Amino acid sequence: MHEFRPYCLSIAGFDPSGGAGIIADTKVFECLKTYGLGVVSALTYQNDAEFKGIRWCGFNEIKKQVMPLKNYPVKVVKIGLIESLDQLVQTTDLLKNIFPGIFIIWDPIIKASAGFGFHNDISLPERIIENVDLITPNFEEYTQLIPKVKKNLRCAILLKGGHRKEKAGVDTLFYENKSFDIKGEPFKGKKDKHGTGCVLSSAIAAYVAKGESLTSACTKAKLYVERFIKSNNTKLGYHS
Repeated sequence: MHEFRPYCLSIAGFDPSGGAGIIADTKVFECLKTYGLGVVSALTYQNDAEFKGIRWCGFNEIKKQVMPLKNYPVKVVKIGLIESLDQLVQTTDLLKNIFPGIFIIWDPIIKASAGFGFHNDISLPERIIENVDLITPNFEEYTQLIPKVKKNLRCAILLKGGHRKEKAGVDTLFYENKSFDIKGEPFKGKKDKHGTGCVLSSAIAAYVAKGESLTSACTKAKLYVERFIKSNNTKLGYHS
């Protein structure tokens, strides 16, 4: 008997090094025994150490890639690098129409790990708050995106601990008017990995697609990222 794998979709940038973006996401989906689908939102010219430039895919290009996937019962979509918040609104509206009941995770990428900034003026449109189920910002992204709208948020937030001065290494899930701390291991002497945010959010997507609760999915995804960080001493980690 063949094993059924739930479908996960990544809408993300193409990173030629494979450490981040759509290649990294589909590696995670495969490792966690889901079937990964992909839509490219941007072509980036980068590796694990430097960022040379970007060419965005407009909404019509994203839509043309999404439409042939409508026959697949996609349960969860992870959205990473995207040109603008207006485009994010259009994309999430499209996804809600095509895939009823879909769970949408947005991993906001304001700056590349190599230092390149993608977005400057950030304020969340109400439509994003309505459409997205989980946002996974790092501390810098959280301080820019969340404070103005936190009281009105109807989606969950996973504040990643990698850049926090207080509670370093601890992720905090804000969900259903509660907060849950997800503690991790200290990584002394380990090289920082390229694409850990992509890996975390796609791992959450895979676990949610497999029926895990959001709290459980976030906890297991953090363990996945810890294995990824420990996998070698380069900036490009191995998936297992």
